[in-house]
Amino acid sequence: MKSLGGNSEVPAKLQAEFAKISAMTALPTTSHRTELLRDLPSGELLVHEIYRSIQGESTFAGLPCVFVRTSVCDLRCVWCDTPHAFNQGERMKRSEVLAKALSFDCPLVELTGGEPLLQPDVFPLMTELCDAGKTVLLETSGAHDIVQVDSRVRIIMDLKCPDSGESERNDWNNLRKLKPSDEIKFVIASRRDWEWTAATIREHRLEERFELLASTVFGEVTPRDLVEWVLESGLQRMRVQLQLHKYIWDPKARGV
Repeated sequence: MKSLGGNSEVPAKLQAEFAKISAMTALPTTSHRTELLRDLPSGELLVHEIYRSIQGESTFAGLPCVFVRTSVCDLRCVWCDTPHAFNQGERMKRSEVLAKALSFDCPLVELTGGEPLLQPDVFPLMTELCDAGKTVLLETSGAHDIVQVDSRVRIIMDLKCPDSGESERNDWNNLRKLKPSDEIKFVIASRRDWEWTAATIREHRLEERFELLASTVFGEVTPRDLVEWVLESGLQRMRVQLQLHKYIWDPKARGV
């Protein structure tokens, strides 16, 4: 590395500062977060849990629903309420996951995580559930390409707000791949998050294109505050939602 004024070498101390700045500004690598999936063979999934409860969010809130929660996520949202799914799970053949989900005889099935789209066999699993006559929901972070998702699946995409710590991971190309029946969710941890949400909705004209959902980070923003912000904003198609399961059961309860 040469100095701006001539051929002398940049002092080692300054080089070290440059390296430090580069490290601070670069996006962190996340490959270690998906290590558990490295040797997962084709035809298998790493599953954290499969259970039946009521749907706590989305336009399907309140309905009985089977949840297939996959393991592993490459994001680390500050407020994540399922960190136990990061590194715990059971290898299951895709046929076993399908049979277990169908055994509940429930018309609504959601794939959630973790991040389901990290596992290739999630795509044929969703198709098989649709073929079985189920209404299939996919909850995904919005950081991964959704182009391979069966068109019959209702996608619920979570656009990450700034206070999640992961907003730089949003894949904005997904907005042109969503269907009008798909839903976009914003999780609000602060007034700053809400202002970002309202600006994003207007910039991308999301009200005209998709179902929109807003919920609060439990214990950080009150539902009343969020309602007031929505009403003040003039947005007419933003649906305020509560995470029903956190009001019915203990907020930290699993499998509900």
